[in-house]
Amino acid sequence: MEILKVEHLSKIYGKGETIVKAVDDISFSVEKGDFVAIVGASGSGKSTLLHLLGGVDRPSTGKVFIDGVDIYEMDNDALAIFRRRQVGIIYQFYNLIPILDIEENITLPAKLDNRSVNGDYLDDLIKTLGLSKRKKHLPNELSGGEQQRASIGRALINNPALVLADEPTGNLDSKASDEIVSLLKKSNEKYNQTIIVITHDLEIAASCNRIITIEDGKIVSDVRN
Repeated sequence: MEILKVEHLSKIYGKGETIVKAVDDISFSVEKGDFVAIVGASGSGKSTLLHLLGGVDRPSTGKVFIDGVDIYEMDNDALAIFRRRQVGIIYQFYNLIPILDIEENITLPAKLDNRSVNGDYLDDLIKTLGLSKRKKHLPNELSGGEQQRASIGRALINNPALVLADEPTGNLDSKASDEIVSLLKKSNEKYNQTIIVITHDLEIAASCNRIITIEDGKIVSDVRN
């Protein structure tokens, strides 16, 4: 089942001699349950692409369909609601709310949407994250790896169609990075969660079942592991 479809997507900055094609006429699709790495050198356009896939930024041209919905046909308010419900985003910096405990941070997207949280799913998710004994702690009482696990939980709480991770291990030491790689893989396998991850981490890329390489805003390689 196709969960993501990208058609002739471009993001252009500047004009004339100063024009920069950060994303240059990219097309591809992703099946439900895929675990995809997007790799490339700094400045290759991969983070810009991720923001376009998640509805964080609007393209210059092209279309993005998530679960059959053309996301850029929506106005900003409708897109924000859709993104909260159907797209989970994990950043390098955890962006947790400091005055909320870990359980409250994880459930925040559902609460913002006035949606009830399935208690069994929440308990299972927190257990999977390894945070059962930390769920009532504030973010500053947790290690960096634990905070990133909480941010993964927040991305998964609404059972989104798509999870996007932007360098999720970039701010962590090697031990915590290994834990996050394992957790992303477990989320993909246990919940059949579709994940696209931007990464320089070869271990994450090796864990994925597909690797897309970006260079100068274009896809130069698309292979399955």
